[in-house]
Amino acid sequence: MRYATDHKEHTRQKLLESSGALAKRGGFNATGVAGLMKAIGLTGGAFYNHFPSKDDLFTEIVRRELSHSPMAQQPIDRERLGRCLEQYLTLAHVHNREGGCAIPALGAEIAQAPLPVREEAEHWLCNLQQAWAQTLGDPDLAWALLSQCVGALLIARMLASEARQQEVLKASRDFLAGALHESR
Repeated sequence: MRYATDHKEHTRQKLLESSGALAKRGGFNATGVAGLMKAIGLTGGAFYNHFPSKDDLFTEIVRRELSHSPMAQQPIDRERLGRCLEQYLTLAHVHNREGGCAIPALGAEIAQAPLPVREEAEHWLCNLQQAWAQTLGDPDLAWALLSQCVGALLIARMLASEARQQEVLKASRDFLAGALHESR
């Protein structure tokens, strides 16, 4: 049976999409190659037709997830940045690991990953920080706001009580709004 000329690329993209969602939900290291392939209806042996190693897949997941961040789009004005930060710090985002930001979901695994994975994450995090620094006129403030957002979302996800999650999110939104206002 012959496959269409774009079959391999289509399968690769399906694998990236599915693996990204699985990794953000349950951790990248916790899911084996067989499980990643099963999620798209293929056997584990087919994996190596698309990636030389699981680490190479992780590098591509990091690239794909971080490059698609709406908060890294340039140019971004203060008003849009403020709206993005408010949307980031919501209960909907806390509960949507699979469709949400990869940084709080995969940050610990990225930190322990091989150098190419960390370099890819650094590249996209620096792009995000630079976009915000251009808007804010302050590179240090951009790093601080980025860290506050990721940390607040991570802490909210760690909490069992939705009321406590809301407290963390509101406190962080208020803090960020104040920081954006003061930096004018």
